[in-house]
Amino acid sequence: MKGFRNFLLRGDVIVIAVGLVIALAFSTLISAFTTSVIDPIVARAEGGSSVGLGWQLGTAGNKATFLNIGTFISAIIYFLVVVPYKAVSARRGVTVFGDPPAVKTCPACLSSDLPAAASKCKYCGTDQPDAPPAAVPTAAPAP
Repeated sequence: MKGFRNFLLRGDVIVIAVGLVIALAFSTLISAFTTSVIDPIVARAEGGSSVGLGWQLGTAGNKATFLNIGTFISAIIYFLVVVPYKAVSARRGVTVFGDPPAVKTCPACLSSDLPAAASKCKYCGTDQPDAPPAAVPTAAPAP
């Protein structure tokens, strides 16, 4: 219970909650766009009084047995929004969906979220030892 309490008090929960709210808002926005804009366009493209783009697998008018291709097209459009977002973020120098940055642990207060290049601890202010130099990969000898 003490570990959980410390987790709650560190502020990580706030960061996770804000990220979750933003993700849910983005998901709702994309869902509303596809439901309100894309699905009617796709249904109209099929023409007539159809319920959407797809095939009826059972009794006519039964939505449970309607294979809806419009929903699949909406999912593809969602994918086409996320992939360019990653590219634009990379151009700005922000890594999206990448590996987390290297961190180290402060020997004095044992906080484990210090950047690897930090020279002082952001919590207790103690000087940090220099990070060991990164290993340089060596070329394999030619056979």
